[in-house]
Amino acid sequence: MILRMDKLAIELPMPKHPSPNSASAVQELLGGKFGEMSTLMNYTFQSFNFRGRKTMRPFYDLIANIAAEEYSHIELVSYTINMLLSGTMSRGSDPTKTPLQDAVGVRNHYHYIASGQTALPVDSMGTPWNGSYVFSSGNLKLDLLHNFFLECGARANKIRVYEMVDDPVAREMVGYLLVRGGVHIVAYAKAIERLSGVDVGKLLPIPDISNKRFPEAAKHEKRGLHQILFRFSKEDYGEITQIWNGTHPEDGPTLRVEQGPPEGFAPPDLPEEPQLASPVGPDLDPAFLKEVAKRVYG
Repeated sequence: MILRMDKLAIELPMPKHPSPNSASAVQELLGGKFGEMSTLMNYTFQSFNFRGRKTMRPFYDLIANIAAEEYSHIELVSYTINMLLSGTMSRGSDPTKTPLQDAVGVRNHYHYIASGQTALPVDSMGTPWNGSYVFSSGNLKLDLLHNFFLECGARANKIRVYEMVDDPVAREMVGYLLVRGGVHIVAYAKAIERLSGVDVGKLLPIPDISNKRFPEAAKHEKRGLHQILFRFSKEDYGEITQIWNGTHPEDGPTLRVEQGPPEGFAPPDLPEEPQLASPVGPDLDPAFLKEVAKRVYG
């Protein structure tokens, strides 16, 4: 079960200007092979399918706990896409005026054809996310190696999107996820080390660029966010402390587990983007409105 709060992990600034193509680039971090949907579903299915939980409990706790955090990352990326898409087109009540004609020139038409200028479970080219991205082999060592690889690939994609998109809302989101994704990379590296004795931490960072080079990530690391593994449960997953301990392999501070999720911030209240087929405008039949209200409120 998931306990959900109506908050975002961080406060997102309003975009400087609408940008459908920036939104398309950010889609890769949601529905791409290395996107947040993939991390969520990989770890979720691995936790569902985990065998030998009694003897390997710390590893189960780690995978299940990280899966819970990934849900919040999906939400954060989706809000970023929605904010970048808000106000990108001027709509009217007359469909013959081609109010969405400018959408023909944007990279991802799905944002205008298949949704109300909102996030979709697709990558940056509009290809739908699919279950073949999920890896759950039944072999713990192999799954942990895959998860380490998946997080490193996700980090590379985040850095590239950061270099493509200059809007503060996208960079704020990417900066935070670089830090939190970095926690997951280190966590899986430590899990592999505990299981095999191999010091995977010596490979970090992958790619070979520090989070401190990104101002939006550096401010979070300055307050120690890269040292914390949040425990997303009131009572369960306590054995993550058997893996998340010692020091950070990159800059040396002591690692710690913090009970509960981040405090969070209120999600932005996005303006309406009425569809052309919606019953809006001065010609709306009052009788129709009464009938709708009767159906909704009884």
